[in-house]
Amino acid sequence: MTAESQQVAAGADSAATLADTGHPGHAHHGDGKLKLAVGAVGVVFGDIGTSPLYAFRETFAGHHSIDPDRLHIYGVLSLVFWSMMLVVTFKYVLTIMKADNKGEGGSLALLALISRSSGGARWTWPIVLLGVFATALFYGDSMITPAMSVLSATEGLSYVHAGFQPYIVPIALAILIGLFALQSHGTARVGALFGPIMLCYFLMLAVLGVLHIVDHPSIILATINPINALRFFYLDGFTAFIALGAVVLAVTGAEALYADMGHFGRKPIGLSWLCFVLPALMLNYMGQGAMVIEADMGARLGIIQDPFFLMMPDAWRIPVVLLAILATIIASQAVISGAFSLTQQAIQLGFMPRLRVDHTSASAQGQIYIPVVNWGLMVMVILLVLFFGSSSNLAAAYGIAVTGAMFIDTCLMCVVLFALWKWPAWKALSLLAVFFVVDIAYFGANLIKVPDGGWVPLAIGLSIFTLLTTWSRGRKLMQQQMADGAMPIPVFVKSAANSATRVPGTAVFMTSSADGVPHALLHNLKHNKVLHERIILLTIKIADVPFVREVDHCALDDLGQGFHRLVLNYGFMQPVDVPAALKRVTGCGGEFKMLETSFFLSRQTLIAAKSPGMPIWREKLFAWMLRNSESAMEYFRLPTNRVVELGSQVAI
Repeated sequence: MTAESQQVAAGADSAATLADTGHPGHAHHGDGKLKLAVGAVGVVFGDIGTSPLYAFRETFAGHHSIDPDRLHIYGVLSLVFWSMMLVVTFKYVLTIMKADNKGEGGSLALLALISRSSGGARWTWPIVLLGVFATALFYGDSMITPAMSVLSATEGLSYVHAGFQPYIVPIALAILIGLFALQSHGTARVGALFGPIMLCYFLMLAVLGVLHIVDHPSIILATINPINALRFFYLDGFTAFIALGAVVLAVTGAEALYADMGHFGRKPIGLSWLCFVLPALMLNYMGQGAMVIEADMGARLGIIQDPFFLMMPDAWRIPVVLLAILATIIASQAVISGAFSLTQQAIQLGFMPRLRVDHTSASAQGQIYIPVVNWGLMVMVILLVLFFGSSSNLAAAYGIAVTGAMFIDTCLMCVVLFALWKWPAWKALSLLAVFFVVDIAYFGANLIKVPDGGWVPLAIGLSIFTLLTTWSRGRKLMQQQMADGAMPIPVFVKSAANSATRVPGTAVFMTSSADGVPHALLHNLKHNKVLHERIILLTIKIADVPFVREVDHCALDDLGQGFHRLVLNYGFMQPVDVPAALKRVTGCGGEFKMLETSFFLSRQTLIAAKSPGMPIWREKLFAWMLRNSESAMEYFRLPTNRVVELGSQVAI
């Protein structure tokens, strides 16, 4: 195990494991499955739901075009159907979504589950690195998805009136800028409309498909027949392999099912997928294929340039285009909200510095807004739209981040099947073999698109991976440096308690370590020569479970002479509010009154030094991240007029 891998693995497993912790119950525990299934349609399936706008088109008219004849249309539709069955239905809905971390899903939740269950074994470090890289790839996907979705829907305005053509990019940019500008207001009110709008959208997809399927009903059997997909590969070989790079656009967003599992539950998501979303999507894809087949060969080349918008009757164009734009806005909103949630998890698990997190709802703790993430995403989305200019060009960059994340999910699933679920080898390997063949094929096909734009999400992913691992390792090295030579608490209490002057009030010293004397306490005694009557050594621990029960939230230890060790435990999905937590603490000398309580924080300034810890460039990068991290006072919601910061310099 390399030094960096050890530090990163330690970052994922540094939180104390609470064996009997749980979560306070997600929304799906008390609500009806049908209601939650409708809600899932509005939030979970936005990304995959907007894929009919461009996926079928890009397969035939993209950067590697294919003749739109009957053989190829049947082959592509069969590939789309079986991709949805293997990737979305069997892999995510029926398998991976069973691997939940106290009800939560997503790569970081799965990573925390594996780290906790493995007990910090040495073999977990490459798994941790894979999970962190999957997280980094998600950020690349969260930049490309809004640009791709909104731009593809806005292009439909040119079918309403040709005069819109020069204004498509400006209109798309205006929609995206407005979307990001509204994030600080929260999504509770707008979110109530998501379900009904997406229900109408999926119904529209199904109706448009049926209108053309009735002209060529045999396309249904041709689509579900896997022989057509195999014949495509047998006759065309490499051309069929390249086509996978566009076919995978039909399943982008499958990972959102797993990431959003904590909000709706596995069964409601599976119900809405199997009974509503999957049929609607496949009816639309088959309708596009039927429309192209029924056209004469001369007209096919024109239709295949944009089959989705050409399949609608003239009278429907305006409402269909507007509904498509609304659907892409909702899909973008889901991805942006997912980036906020993932960032909060990464901060809590020690992979990111503290950032300002605003809670936009008093009742729903999952509704958050992170300004730096919001505006960073907006800038990148604008640059992507301006750089690529059209959804067809963006399609070259779309897919590689998604397929990379899907491949990593399968790798993580290996650990779950063998180490956690204890499946027999024959059963696990047979299932994993299918998943790996599909994932490697899709990822390999998307690698061909790297020169055409696929390098963009890879560059974004590698940059963010560097930031995440640098912070995780640098933070661990700094903690080790500060812990070296720290005075034991019992020794300090005996020597200082009776010799120093005691003053009225309560002093809370924040410390990241539950052992040793905090640096802020030593500095305060050295310079001010006093100790408060009641001293609380406070440590915040983030457990590798989403939620910690109220009974396990607080651990208090009386150290004597007015000293108390207090540990507050939080799950990685829970916001940290120290004053609110202190109001519930009893047994250490009366209630906490904020006007009589002072909070002492230690702020470290990192000095980059040529040492074996990290290369000098990474130390400078870590120092920059440390300087720009959110103040502990604001992050822990401490009263601004009751905080004292004491600085120190640390070399790692």
